[in-house]
Amino acid sequence: MRCRIDREVCIGAGNCAAIAPEYFEMDDEGLAREIKNPVDKEDEDVVFEAAESCPVDAVMLEDDEGDQIYP
Repeated sequence: MRCRIDREVCIGAGNCAAIAPEYFEMDDEGLAREIKNPVDKEDEDVVFEAAESCPVDAVMLEDDEGDQIYP
């Protein structure tokens, strides 16, 4: 699985970085960015939780074939 931030949609809530700091961080513009890909198998649940916590669905998850699985 891979994670991706749609920076056009991101409002900088920071939920993703708070829940999965190994995969997301807030940048100097106050927007989230992904910092690790692909997602380790043992971390998929926490990264999925981080994606679900985004109030504007800016965190997108893709399976190993590149198909979007969330949102």
